[in-house]
Amino acid sequence: MRKKKKPINLLFFLSLSVFFVLILTMIVAMALVFLFISMGMLKDLSEMSLLKSFILLAIISIIMGTILTTLIGNTILSPFRVLNKAMKKLAGGDFSVRVNLSNRIASYEFEELSASFNSMAEQLGSVEMLRSDFVNNFSHEFKTPIVSLKGFAKILKSKDLSDGERNEFLDIIISEAERLTILSQNVLSLSKIENQLIVTNNELYDISEQVRCAILLLDQKWKKKLIQFDVDIDEIKFKGNEELLNQVFINLIDNAIKFSNENSTIKVKLTDYDDHISFVIIDQGLGMDQNTQRYIFDKFYQGDNSHATEGNGIGLTIVKKIIELYNGSIIVDSKPYLGTTIQVDINKLM
Repeated sequence: MRKKKKPINLLFFLSLSVFFVLILTMIVAMALVFLFISMGMLKDLSEMSLLKSFILLAIISIIMGTILTTLIGNTILSPFRVLNKAMKKLAGGDFSVRVNLSNRIASYEFEELSASFNSMAEQLGSVEMLRSDFVNNFSHEFKTPIVSLKGFAKILKSKDLSDGERNEFLDIIISEAERLTILSQNVLSLSKIENQLIVTNNELYDISEQVRCAILLLDQKWKKKLIQFDVDIDEIKFKGNEELLNQVFINLIDNAIKFSNENSTIKVKLTDYDDHISFVIIDQGLGMDQNTQRYIFDKFYQGDNSHATEGNGIGLTIVKKIIELYNGSIIVDSKPYLGTTIQVDINKLM
């Protein structure tokens, strides 16, 4: 096996280079002096001629030193020129730029610098992509109901509408207004959670009753689809932020109802363990393929376009962010047309 060469420290290399230039210049100057002496050129020279000879040697030494320093400096500074050019591109918004700074002598430092720069460019590119996607999706989600509100409001100005048509259009306007309200609330919640580093306002409360209340809160939705609930809940007193965890349960239950078939059953299980609690919800709905499962926690992502009007793609993002605050985990197991199982483990606060 070929041994890997030990990298040379850049500072050591610079010091060695300066030392090498000085030594080489001195050797050349001394060699010229000895050459002149051996050739008898310095015999019987006046003091002025001797001074001129040393001045000439000094000039030769300076020229040689300058040439050697320039050559070595070019070798060292070449990667920095590449880096400077790449940084200008990065500052101009080109996040695809990557560098491979190569230097045969001080390779270790430049490899580290290349890796750091490329990582920074990649992260900035990801942030910019997320920002752009967020703005585009957010604009689209707001634009759709606003256009709908405007359209139906214009129709309501017509005097030819029957009372039934007028009420139908008013119901649509109310529904779209509620959709905008929910979207605004979810975006504000997500923004607040994303800027939160720790869980605050933790109090001991009955989390079992919270899950039951979340199911009852959505009773109009599941009764409309004739869905039954199979509930297995341990009686648990949990210390946590009741408001945050309420968002977790409501979003998960609402999602299960939304994508469940009519006359199906949703199973809900809440189990108490020594160091965490486990919440599992199982539906018999549409399910998801592997590709959809990879993106369900992304902002505004909706895997099923036919259900796009029923949600805004933020609920699961909020759930994941809250679970991360508790250093917990969320596992999704789903297959197309065979339903979905979501398990959430929430660590207990010490």
